[in-house]
Amino acid sequence: MKQYKLQDIRNVGLVGHGGSGKTSVAEAILFLSGVNDRLGKVGDASSVMDYDQDELQRGHSVNASVAFYEWDKKKINLIDTPGDSNFIADTPASLRVVDGAVIVISAVDGIQFYTEKVWSWATEQSIPKIIFINKLDHEQADIPSVLESIKRKFKVNPLCVHVPVGTGENFSGVVDVLTNKSHVYQNNGSGKNTVGAIPEAMTDDVKLNFAELTELVAEVDDELTEHYLENGELSEIEFDTGLKKGLKEGLLLPVFLGSAAQNMGIDLLMNAIVEYLPPPDQRAPVKGKNAKDGSEVSCEADPEAPLSALVFKTVADPYAGKLTLFRVFSGSLKGDSSVYNATQDTPERVGQLFLMQGKKQVSVSEVSAGDIGAVAKLKVTTTSDSLSTENNPVQYEAISFPKPVLTKALVPKTRADEEKISNALKRLLEEDPTLKVERKAESHELLVSGMGQVHLDVSLERLKRRFAVEVDVKTPMVPYRETIRGSTKVQGRYKKQTGGRGQFGDTWIEISPLKKGGGFVFEDNIVGGSIPKTYIPAVEKGIQEAMAEGVIAHYPIVDVKIRLYDGSYHDVDSSEMAFKIAGSMGFKKGMPDCRPVLLEPVMIMDIVVPSEFVGDIMGDLNSKRGKIMGIDADVDNQNIRAQVPMAEVLNYSADINSMTSGRGVFSMEFDHYDDVPEHLKEKIIENAQRQRDELSKEKS
Repeated sequence: MKQYKLQDIRNVGLVGHGGSGKTSVAEAILFLSGVNDRLGKVGDASSVMDYDQDELQRGHSVNASVAFYEWDKKKINLIDTPGDSNFIADTPASLRVVDGAVIVISAVDGIQFYTEKVWSWATEQSIPKIIFINKLDHEQADIPSVLESIKRKFKVNPLCVHVPVGTGENFSGVVDVLTNKSHVYQNNGSGKNTVGAIPEAMTDDVKLNFAELTELVAEVDDELTEHYLENGELSEIEFDTGLKKGLKEGLLLPVFLGSAAQNMGIDLLMNAIVEYLPPPDQRAPVKGKNAKDGSEVSCEADPEAPLSALVFKTVADPYAGKLTLFRVFSGSLKGDSSVYNATQDTPERVGQLFLMQGKKQVSVSEVSAGDIGAVAKLKVTTTSDSLSTENNPVQYEAISFPKPVLTKALVPKTRADEEKISNALKRLLEEDPTLKVERKAESHELLVSGMGQVHLDVSLERLKRRFAVEVDVKTPMVPYRETIRGSTKVQGRYKKQTGGRGQFGDTWIEISPLKKGGGFVFEDNIVGGSIPKTYIPAVEKGIQEAMAEGVIAHYPIVDVKIRLYDGSYHDVDSSEMAFKIAGSMGFKKGMPDCRPVLLEPVMIMDIVVPSEFVGDIMGDLNSKRGKIMGIDADVDNQNIRAQVPMAEVLNYSADINSMTSGRGVFSMEFDHYDDVPEHLKEKIIENAQRQRDELSKEKS
């Protein structure tokens, strides 16, 4: 494998909203660079990047995919990221390891929710960006509208260096305003084009466009602005100087036009990637910390420096086993060596190293600073882990993944499925950090949470296909709670004679409510030794165990204070067990006198929808007993923040898709518990009884 200097490497992410054509752009790039001998199609076996069975079936990206190619004697590592809300997790992970981003925007759909999201993620990490407006061959392509949206939403001047030749079905190429050359493409997907003079009919449009670009370039510097106002133009040197400064400082955003499906404008985008996006050694050193003492570490892109690398993805390969994908920020990682996992504080044995080419692996002896590689069969290393040397243990900040929004309960279909499911889910979690699995002791449920219904569907299909595990899916039980609004004092007395040594424990407790979220407080107010100190922890334990089942619907009790203030004991018959039972008896006896109430979990939700759906969403939230906390208005979208009972939004992923035709997104997390309305209490009690009966049958 040819070795490349740092200045000859580019690490680039293709990002944007789902359906903008990112994978089509990647396939056209790989075809033009000779990686693929044909123009790969999304949802087809010819695709290099969408090779997973789930992607072939669904016709869109499910995973981030990595491939490398050579262009203009430079090596470019390309990461094609998903843009669907169900699979967006790979995108922030990929942005952690690239040095530049190509944001793909559909000329038809314009800037959508995840276009803004990835822009925000890239900006937070100071990643240089260029934009490719795709699908110019579509009859509804609207370039001026997209450019205006870029300026308005991203607060940056779009420097559109292309003027389209034709529109819609008649789109045949572009004029490069900076070179004053037209590129007219063959209509056969080959990407071949004729470079020539500007068509006479377009001369005025090109001049106008160049004048607009000149004005934008002049605005990046006060001296240039003054010179432009005096002379009405900039010299070639002044224009070039202003352009470079504007790009470096993020004041100008290069925009390119084309059609990935028709392979038009892709070669010019490839030139732009090399010209406008930086090599690893032009980025600021990456900050980490010393895993031993916590001190800050600055890692420069130097192959001779100590090793530091970040794992950004894990892939379950059917042949190679677990593949770990990483970016080397400093030093070099050699095959058949040892490496230190600074996150897990453990050494790992490194075998064969690879460069990824979609699903193919190209063997290499080492991966140096600035490059992206993969290694098979690491034992403990997972996504977000940092690899380094033990003498210089660098740990990078963990990757921040979006939180799951949909939870389902899994029920294995057979005893064999039940035995295999834990290991199978563990394997799925290794490659998908947004998938969460939890066993609820309270309800005896196995819960799996994901980014949406499609995400869970794909995960369960993989569970069946890869591990032969089949499950039924149910709506999970709502974790209701019980608490009290009043106080009481009560005696708990346990006495038992069995012919020999008996059992005796006598307690007096005061039960009172705590404020919301107070949990459990146990206060020992025994004076004079009426209960020996050795028995008091047993009283507390007995009460805590009794709190596991309330008196309304047998849900756990929360926000209660217990004050143990009196009691008595027997020199011979008293024991820890007797006082544990006495405490439990007293608590159960006193609870009905404390005005018990039923509580339900309330979620805080952030919902982003196009403006035209706000009325429907708010009406739906009101019907779900939601409380609107506020609305942040954008030009096109509205961000609604609301508190809604969990019981009402267990299937909200499907609800919002239905109301917005898939254009709305949301996130939610637990906020607090609140009283259940009286008119709903009876139904919840009936359901709780039925669930307990079903659980008893399963156990028997």
